[in-house]
Amino acid sequence: MGDPYILMLVALAVLAIVDLVVGVSNDAVNFLNSAIGSKAIKVRNIMIIASVGVFFGAVTSSGMMEVARKGIFNPSMFMFQDIMFIFMAVMITDILLLDIFNSLGMPTSTTVSIVFELLGAAVCVSLIKIAANDAQSISDIWNYINHKKAIQIINGILLSVVVAFSVGAIVQFFSRLIYSFNFEKRANYINALFGGFAITAITYFIFVKGMKGTPFYKDIKHLIEGNTLVIIAGGFVFWSAISQVLIQFFKVNILKLIIGVGTFSLAMAFSGNDLVNFIGVPIAAWNSYQAWEVSGVAPDAFSMGILAKKVPSNVWLLLLAGAVMVVTLWTSSKARNVIKTGIDLSRQGDGHEKFQPNPLSRVVVRSAMGINAVVSFIVPKKTLAFIDSKFQKPVIELPKDKTYEMPAFDLVRASVNLIVAGILISIATSMKLPLSTTYVTFMVAMGTSLADRAWGRESAVYRVAGVINVIGGWFLTAITAFLTAALVAYLISWDMVMIPVLLLVVALLIARNTLQHRKKSKEEKKQVHMERAELITINGVIEESSDHIAGVANRINKLYSSVVKDLATHDLVKLRKTDKHVTKLNDEIDSLKDGVFYFIKSLDDTSVQASRFYILILGYLQDVAQSISYISRATYKHVNNNHKNLKKGQIKDLKSIDNTLSKLLDDIANTFENRSFDNLEHIINEKKELLKDVSKSIEKQVDRIRTDETSPKNTTLYFSILIETQDLVSGLMSLLETYEEFHISTKTAEIEA
Repeated sequence: MGDPYILMLVALAVLAIVDLVVGVSNDAVNFLNSAIGSKAIKVRNIMIIASVGVFFGAVTSSGMMEVARKGIFNPSMFMFQDIMFIFMAVMITDILLLDIFNSLGMPTSTTVSIVFELLGAAVCVSLIKIAANDAQSISDIWNYINHKKAIQIINGILLSVVVAFSVGAIVQFFSRLIYSFNFEKRANYINALFGGFAITAITYFIFVKGMKGTPFYKDIKHLIEGNTLVIIAGGFVFWSAISQVLIQFFKVNILKLIIGVGTFSLAMAFSGNDLVNFIGVPIAAWNSYQAWEVSGVAPDAFSMGILAKKVPSNVWLLLLAGAVMVVTLWTSSKARNVIKTGIDLSRQGDGHEKFQPNPLSRVVVRSAMGINAVVSFIVPKKTLAFIDSKFQKPVIELPKDKTYEMPAFDLVRASVNLIVAGILISIATSMKLPLSTTYVTFMVAMGTSLADRAWGRESAVYRVAGVINVIGGWFLTAITAFLTAALVAYLISWDMVMIPVLLLVVALLIARNTLQHRKKSKEEKKQVHMERAELITINGVIEESSDHIAGVANRINKLYSSVVKDLATHDLVKLRKTDKHVTKLNDEIDSLKDGVFYFIKSLDDTSVQASRFYILILGYLQDVAQSISYISRATYKHVNNNHKNLKKGQIKDLKSIDNTLSKLLDDIANTFENRSFDNLEHIINEKKELLKDVSKSIEKQVDRIRTDETSPKNTTLYFSILIETQDLVSGLMSLLETYEEFHISTKTAEIEA
């Protein structure tokens, strides 16, 4: 077959491209959130700025490539074959992890993944080599692993989380004291000084520090080294003067300029720091192959000490990687979807929270409230009053249909987010320390949100839970990456035939994930989402609620029939699947109820009566969903506990009830889908027959108990299903009666008008 290592290099190149696309889809939105969330610049212009930043960042990232070659392990202790096994294990694991974590919706970091994958694979191969050498013991592992550098990198990632949150909170607090929320009224010189500080920080850390390790640095090295204070002071004076001129004579909003420059800088810092996660390993593998090919030595006998030397990266490869990142940035639908999540996590107002509270988040919030009480007692009241005055938000009067077009946060916070995150990432990049850009930008955003008092009593417990989940996700990612990479490295070392097998697994997983993503996208398109800005009239309420009722009726029809059918066959797998669908239905209705506050706020003055109607409708939908939920759960529990099957007479009665209920639910769904509300009275009359059937079944079961029924568990389940079916039908009838009443009153009002 020829040289198998050529095939491994091809596989690594393909994996690198896939990793690049998937990684950018998940991570690149970190530098778009602030600009898009503040609505400072048009989205198209933001994308252009970010694309240029990503491209330049790719060129300046060559210094970071050292991490993949010698940052985690000592290359001189490994042979060429060992190195190739390690690199293959790392790239295969990286794709598998991204796929699994994306499927589970768990927070992950490409930086954390690559570091611990390198560590896990290197440790595994080291142990294999030690086991094969009688002269070595387990303590010799430290000769293989660059543990000092590895610990430094791990500590850097951990420390960055704390530093990002703290620095973001501190800088935002003082920025708000300077600007308050009425930043448009600040004196021009304050804007100019703020612009001078921000742009100086960006230009120094991005352009000066970021140039280190690139081929271009040697040409300007003599101008930079030893002149740090002069450059910073001169830059501050220069940019402050430029800012003053732009503000005074050209009426430029300096905060928007900072956001534009900050987006560019953060995109550049992201690309410079994270590019090593995607192509560092394949480039190191290519360098290794070049060195081995000309040596004429067997692959398992050629030492890879060559990797310890500084090898200049190929600028064309970096440019190609930058181009792939830019194309992904513009074309990835997943990247666009993630933007909303990032904005929601740091928005100023309340709304739907991504994370659910947990006991630890509640303890943290209560502790913070206690600390706040102590600080309020110690700090003079005049000082507190002065600080509070700076955090008073202006009341902006907007038409109700424009409420949800408000920015998630203002220009001051967006500027601080970008400046702080860009500087922190650039400092780490200049020190050749990979850190998680996801966590840095996330923690900076959380820190600025806290300092900006966006974490009120309504949202604090959810935001804290989000922070805890992200940190927990970091540990989970690290442990999983280490163990999985070690396992893959062991399989490859055991037999090289495992490489094509593992690549096939990767391909199948990616294909499966793509199909699931498409299926999920189609389902989301089918679902009717409530657009708050449009629900302002009675007709809007009728349209929206009709779609919800029709959808719930169709889904309950399928779920009830599935429960009866699968109970008859004692099919535990299908009952478990049905129970998951029931849980999803309940969650969606709960989400609608959580949005009632915003729905009522969006109503116009002539439609306020619709609020009571809409609340009642959601309440009845929730009652119906809870009934099917109880039926599904009780049935699943019964079968899961291996209790006796229901008797044929019981199953026959349930199927009869299911047929009648199915016809009723079909009529309800058709009525609301076609908006033929005049049929409501006919449907309401149908309920009597169904409730009569349920009552007869209850009476039959009572007779069975007195004669031949011997199973108390069957009786409990059967009565539970019948009683909850009654409640389900009653909930539906109450819903229809309410809707009929509202429909008649609306028609009467239209006639009178």
